[in-house]
Amino acid sequence: MQKIKTILAGIGLSAALLVAAPAFADGHLEKAIEARKAAMQLYSFNLGQLGAMAKGNVAYDAAAASAAAGNLAALAALSQGAMWPKGSDATAMPDKTRAKAEIWSTYPETSGKSNALADASAAMAKVAGDGLPALQGAMGDVGKSCGGCHKPFRAPK
Repeated sequence: MQKIKTILAGIGLSAALLVAAPAFADGHLEKAIEARKAAMQLYSFNLGQLGAMAKGNVAYDAAAASAAAGNLAALAALSQGAMWPKGSDATAMPDKTRAKAEIWSTYPETSGKSNALADASAAMAKVAGDGLPALQGAMGDVGKSCGGCHKPFRAPK
């Protein structure tokens, strides 16, 4: 049942991106920024649940951990290229985003960072329901992959 929900969530997000795609062609970079901020909020929501369990702030729940980790893996597996058009950076649009222009000038590196998140999230989804120690062990790689992109490619507030 949870896999069905995860698949449906991925389809819904993909459909939203397809509807927004024509706006990107017309130069509406704001829509791309809104879409990636929405994706980041979904990452944060699911990571918040997992982190709270891993830190012991809430009781570990295998089903909830599996669901959140599955959602995170599904999100990280989505093709997000349309959310990152060149020119949608903090230099060009300082009031809209904190994305540094280096994202586009170091493209192979940023792609690798995205792949690292997808891999770490998929690995977490496989073990999140296997107990608190398994969840805690997987959190480190996910956190490193998030920081691996945010630290070099996101401007401070």
